[in-house]
Amino acid sequence: MKKLIGNKYFLLLLRLIIGGIFIWAAVTKIADPLSFAQDVRNYRLTGQLVSFLTALFLPWIELLGGLFLIIGIFPRASALLLSGLLTFFIMLVAITIIRGINVECGCFGTISRRTDFWLILEDAVWLVMSLILLFSPGNDFCLFKCGPRS
Repeated sequence: MKKLIGNKYFLLLLRLIIGGIFIWAAVTKIADPLSFAQDVRNYRLTGQLVSFLTALFLPWIELLGGLFLIIGIFPRASALLLSGLLTFFIMLVAITIIRGINVECGCFGTISRRTDFWLILEDAVWLVMSLILLFSPGNDFCLFKCGPRS
């Protein structure tokens, strides 16, 4: 397993997968910020203003994090950012389920996806992949600040 985690091609594959997921999610939200604002509001944790601001800024953070991870600009910092977002998303969905609120997750814009255990499991898989990127030795295929190779 250690050999796989240190493999530069495996790490590149993980960067492409995680970065691609976040880019896809961001683009779908950027295309329709009002729908995403309503999705955020449906969680019943924020008011209208915070929901709207989240819908304006969060997709751009996801987009930049995904792009930076794929391109190789500060890949560790990008992996940290995306890991933090995934951790937050997992907690948000878990709290929503515990509260008995059945909503569309808003993860990929207008694509219908309910908040359920499978969503938590899927996000946990993405989180593990992102954490591998965060804690693995530096790898090749970076433009800036990849880190040392071991």
